[in-house]
This record gives sequence, C-alpha cells and structure tokens, in this order.
Amino acid sequence: MKTFMAKKEDQQKTWYLLDAEGQTLGRLASKAAVMLRGKNKPEFTPHVDTGDHIIIVNAEKVRLTGKKLQQKQYYRHTGYPGGLKTTPAHKMLKEKPQEVLRKAIRGMLPKNKLGAQIFKKLKVYAGPEHPHQAQIPQKMNPA
Repeated sequence: MKTFMAKKEDQQKTWYLLDAEGQTLGRLASKAAVMLRGKNKPEFTPHVDTGDHIIIVNAEKVRLTGKKLQQKQYYRHTGYPGGLKTTPAHKMLKEKPQEVLRKAIRGMLPKNKLGAQIFKKLKVYAGPEHPHQAQIPQKMNPA
C-alpha cells in the first residue's frame, strides 16, 4: 500500500460562494479556512495547496456573540515607538467589515508561504454583489 501524495498540477479548483448574513464570525471563518486549505477533500496533503476558491458576501451582516462587539479589539502597529493602535470590533465592522472576516480566516491558516498562497484564494465583499460571476461559483451553506 502506497501513501497518496497530491500534486499541484492535478488539483481541480472549484469556486464556492458563502453568504455571511446572520452567521457567527468564528464558525464561518473556520468553515472557510478548512475549505481554503482543502481539508474537506479526501486527497488533502499538508504541503500542497489542495483547497478551493472562496467568495464571501454580506460580510457586514456577520454576527459576533456575547459582548465581543464592545470588548473585542483589533491591534496594529505603525512601526514607530508607541505606535500600537487599537480598533474596537463595532467600529471595524462598520468601517471595514471585510477585514473582520479576513483577519479571522488568516489567523486559522498556516503561518508560512503556503498559507500566504492559500489566503490569496479568499475574496470577501461587504455587500451582496461580487465580480466573480464568470467563475460560476457554487452556493454553499456555511452551517
């Protein structure tokens, strides 16, 4: 019995459409991360990009449970001394709703070159419109 190793050139990439309306942030992000990585496929190989392309629409309507809307903070640093900036989740969700989902999903992917390559296959849009109709994405239920 030989161990199966997926090859990059043999992979079939499918486009999936996820609607974030009314979905919990973490649950949606973990589902998207698994699909981006390809862990939902039987031919998953850790060192090969076996995942699919994911389009997420209605990012502005994603839910945060508990007191996360008021208490959760997003951090970034300017690179200068004392340059730590914080943004509360309610402000980030109002101004850049797609970044809330992108940051949640990015944190669930590998922290290496493969993770960066996989992350490029994620497309997040604040509203219901997206420019990827030509790829004929399959609607997927995130639950």
